[in-house]
Amino acid sequence: MGLVSATAAGRRARDRLAAAWPGETRVYDTTGDGAGGGAGPGSVRDAVARAFAECDRLVCFLATGATVRLVAPLLGDKASDPGVVCVDEAQRYAVALLGGHAGGANELAHAVAEALPGCRPVVTTATDAVGVPGLDTLGMPVEGAVAAVSRAILDGGPVRLVRHVASPLPAMPPNVTEATDNGTERDEDGHVLLVSDRAVVPDDRTAVLRPPVLSVGVGASRGAPADEVTDLVERSLADAGLSPRCVAELATVEAKAEEPGIVEAARRLGVPVRTYPADALAAVPVPHPSDAPLAAVGTPSVAEAAALLACGEEAELVVPKRKSEPGGPGARAAMATCAVARRRPRGRLALVGLGPGARDLLTPRAREELRRASVVVGLDQYVDQVRDLLRPGTRVLESGLGAEEERARTAVAEARAGRAVALIGSGDAGVYAMASPALAEASADIDVVGVPGVTAALAAAALLGAPLGHDHVSISLSDLHTPWEVIERRVRSAAEADLVVTFYNPRSRGRDWQLPKALSLLAEHRAPHTPVGVVRNASRPGERVTVTTLGELDPDVVDMMTVVTVGNTATRVVAGRMVTPRGYRWQEGS
Repeated sequence: MGLVSATAAGRRARDRLAAAWPGETRVYDTTGDGAGGGAGPGSVRDAVARAFAECDRLVCFLATGATVRLVAPLLGDKASDPGVVCVDEAQRYAVALLGGHAGGANELAHAVAEALPGCRPVVTTATDAVGVPGLDTLGMPVEGAVAAVSRAILDGGPVRLVRHVASPLPAMPPNVTEATDNGTERDEDGHVLLVSDRAVVPDDRTAVLRPPVLSVGVGASRGAPADEVTDLVERSLADAGLSPRCVAELATVEAKAEEPGIVEAARRLGVPVRTYPADALAAVPVPHPSDAPLAAVGTPSVAEAAALLACGEEAELVVPKRKSEPGGPGARAAMATCAVARRRPRGRLALVGLGPGARDLLTPRAREELRRASVVVGLDQYVDQVRDLLRPGTRVLESGLGAEEERARTAVAEARAGRAVALIGSGDAGVYAMASPALAEASADIDVVGVPGVTAALAAAALLGAPLGHDHVSISLSDLHTPWEVIERRVRSAAEADLVVTFYNPRSRGRDWQLPKALSLLAEHRAPHTPVGVVRNASRPGERVTVTTLGELDPDVVDMMTVVTVGNTATRVVAGRMVTPRGYRWQEGS
């Protein structure tokens, strides 16, 4: 990423950004004064030109007008131009000026604004402005009438979504309706968004998303020409009616990892080379094993086995092994083989922790996953916290308290249907929340992403001071899922080990004796003056923070919205804050 500035204020902001992203930025020093500072070495014009040519993204600490004049002569095309963000002299705004989607400027504008205090991102791309996913931001190639279909989606016109291949897309607005035809049917004034690996030629009202669902397995003799390998792959795909833009990789045996013909063919196709050990390929059942590759590289199949292995479980072999055809009188033997496999459609399940409730404690990654999802599953009160962050058209499946297992099953089932799903919960999804029941249901047939959140113990600890400065443990006092005998044994162990203890689910109307019992167990090993923190509604309206002692804590002030943290024998209260030292040599007053 290139950074260019022209004034002292711009240089200060530039240096702040460079310090925030060490190793990710390159500073282009200038001697000119603004955009009109000449065109020689060291001028602003020269710095912008060099950065534009050498970097994939560029931040200019200049006026937007000056930046426009400087980059205008440098423009090539949307696919290759870098993303350009412009930051004003007062660092109030980070403007995505060029390459919003393709160049990453929209995302960069948000990142710059986060790094510069008081700065706000300015993104004018139409899809971003109204919360509609841009077709060129979905992580896969798109071709055809992209602008026309995007405009129809934005304008509310009829758009038919046709999937030849299941792919987890984000939510689309209500005017985009799922269809089951082959993509040729539409209303007279309608458009089509097609998700396909077929070699269809889109018309002027159709855009085609190309999911990377195909793997091409390749075998080659030593010295096989790149033209021969490339031609074989392209003809195999064309004969099967498949699009080369849906190829995710060329797959082969490790012994061929550096074979020039394969490496060059992959470069021409714009995909990586993926390799596997011979014994892994030998274990893959294939329809056309051969003695030749077994003798040469130690596996009876390279092309078919590599294609299938790259695509994972339940892969479909759509093009069996084919040999190249050098052709011509007296032609040598074929030097290359290939096969094509298709991945089984995989849905995506994001396990999203929303944090303790405050919007500013919701992580950027959690926001991204919420906007990536087409289906959101969660407790009704948690859905209400983030409903405004969801894209138009997001399907919300909400339920009340006590339906955790049902929500987990629902989320996994939606992901298995090939959808992008976010299963939400408070705090961190993996701490007394939805990750555990969901992962107990999920098998290897879906992609699962964990999104960490600020859990209640951490939110409460930050308000109390530093009670978790040494070893600590969290224990839920709810015996709805865990027998009380087990809970009591854990509390006794924590007391004997002198661990700081945070109690989750400490007390409810139907469970009013467990907290006093747990406190009495701790009191067997800790003095009455041991500090205790009681935090209710951490980071939410009605937040209340109390620091008391083990001997003086009144359990009646505690409910299910409360976290109780009991210090260890070294925990002290300093200036009203709980502090647990990092070591036991700490002395009071030191």
